[in-house]
Amino acid sequence: MKILSTDFLETIFKEQKENTLFGKWITFKDIKDLFNKHNKIFQISEIGSSEEGRPILQLKIGTGKKRVFLWSQMHGNESTGTKALFDLFNCFSNSNKDELKTILIECTLLFIPMLNPDGAKAYTRVNANNIDLNRDAVEKIAKESKLLRSVLEDFNPQFCFNLHDQRTIFGVEGTKNPATISFLAPSEEVSRTITEGRKQTMNVIVAMNKMLQQIIPDFVGRYTDEFYPTATGDNFQKLGYNTILIESGHYINDYTREDSRKFTFYSILQGLYHIASSSNFNTYKEYFNIPNNDKIFYDVIHRYSNPKNDIAFQYEDKIIANRLVSNLIKVEEEVSKTKIGHSEIVFDE
Repeated sequence: MKILSTDFLETIFKEQKENTLFGKWITFKDIKDLFNKHNKIFQISEIGSSEEGRPILQLKIGTGKKRVFLWSQMHGNESTGTKALFDLFNCFSNSNKDELKTILIECTLLFIPMLNPDGAKAYTRVNANNIDLNRDAVEKIAKESKLLRSVLEDFNPQFCFNLHDQRTIFGVEGTKNPATISFLAPSEEVSRTITEGRKQTMNVIVAMNKMLQQIIPDFVGRYTDEFYPTATGDNFQKLGYNTILIESGHYINDYTREDSRKFTFYSILQGLYHIASSSNFNTYKEYFNIPNNDKIFYDVIHRYSNPKNDIAFQYEDKIIANRLVSNLIKVEEEVSKTKIGHSEIVFDE
């Protein structure tokens, strides 16, 4: 199992980060002109449109037999993976590092960096018809869901990367750290059987976790593998397409998800390099050493001498006057002693 060096990852991210993309609200308008930077290296095509007619584009690169499909922003308000993908596109367009050459020789990569441009514009989880694309894998009601399945079946990948953001409530079990990156090898049915496909998915996750533990030890969690009958990852895994879920979460004082973006980029690059440089994907048991996600955080807690008086708040994001605004909203529940605030303010009574 070949793990990319920390120096390599830090250097290439610093050199290739797409600095025009920043923050959490990323729309098609923000990425539209960026495709032109890559049309000499990638095969870029408009493969369809959203419910409101916004273009959906794909990028393809590489000549290898190992086929890998990556998509982001099927939830419009989850953009960290999108930023990380454009950082990765810069790497392939601008760098001749041996690690990148290995990926392109051994793999053929297909990307949809923004599957839900309508949701991205409105900064919502759902599409323009109020459909959660990540719960539409069976009925495929949405245009975007039909498109995703069509691309999947046509490309026939060995591995998929399903890129999401997770809420700030999640921490790493057994620590007081936020779950900055969480991984999942989705279940294929209710019993959560460890199938051969899941083993291969877990194997790639083990490589990504080994890398991250060298950089952000104890900030990596394992997302619940509860089976969701209509979810994308669960169904793609069930269909035989090994699907790696990456949930980009909160890091210390990182509400713009820029540190999380970096660690997401590291994870994707390590995952692709592992797929490219490995002859088999049999070892998987270390996957279960990754701690579970644990719902232990609020954004802000007001602490009082009588703990029963403690008050918790969560940030609520809204688009107001064409700007993303985050306001603290009081949580209407008693604050458990086991909960932690990303920020805590102590008051005298």
